[in-house]
Amino acid sequence: MIERVLAVVPARGGSRGLPGKNLRELAGVPLVGHSIAAARAVPAVRRTLVSTDDPEIAAASRALGADVPFLRPAELATDTAPTGPVIAHALAYAESDEGVAYDAVLLLEPTSPVRDPAHLTEAIGLLDAHPGSDGVVSISAPGFDPFSTGVEVDAAGVLRRAFPEAAGVTRRQDSGRSFLKLNGNFYLWRADFVRRLERSWLDEGSFLALQIPETQAFNIDTEFDFRLVEAAVDAGLVTVLATRP
Repeated sequence: MIERVLAVVPARGGSRGLPGKNLRELAGVPLVGHSIAAARAVPAVRRTLVSTDDPEIAAASRALGADVPFLRPAELATDTAPTGPVIAHALAYAESDEGVAYDAVLLLEPTSPVRDPAHLTEAIGLLDAHPGSDGVVSISAPGFDPFSTGVEVDAAGVLRRAFPEAAGVTRRQDSGRSFLKLNGNFYLWRADFVRRLERSWLDEGSFLALQIPETQAFNIDTEFDFRLVEAAVDAGLVTVLATRP
């Protein structure tokens, strides 16, 4: 039974697409704070740990209620470092520090600030009910339908369908295919899977999917992405958990 969940918020200091993004304020709170707030709203989460290499992010995270017991090792803080070892490092630290094993790890990236804690709790229940699965990840239905409108361009600049079997399809509703996407809103993995994870989680285990609304599938990597989420929040179209005290 899944009773002890460790929430890990990975918040590296460097970012090429949007410098300083983890401390950019959305609704008056740094992006890292929205992941912390989501974790703290889930009853099964026993500890919320922020993994960062940046002292400023560490200080802000502590002020927002997270544990930051270490600064991430340099080899895990490059822009090419895979997420797996980062999460495994955080899990190993927490279990050694507390002397008790965790059942699962909930990964909440600051770049996905629009979350419903009920979905996170539902994911934990889903994983608990399927002991043969290694985790549960969030998915959503994108507005872009790759089957009916996806194309490729060859070296000569000639356009062709990405899916030749879609020939004759002119409307999305006629495609007969339903594409879903990984949206990064959350990743929930069994702790034993994290311990053996090497690099690519999707290729190394068996996972269940929990579909959430596309309106919660924001993933901030650029200034445009941030402004889009900010406008949606300001317009009352989406809700974030953390707000300025």
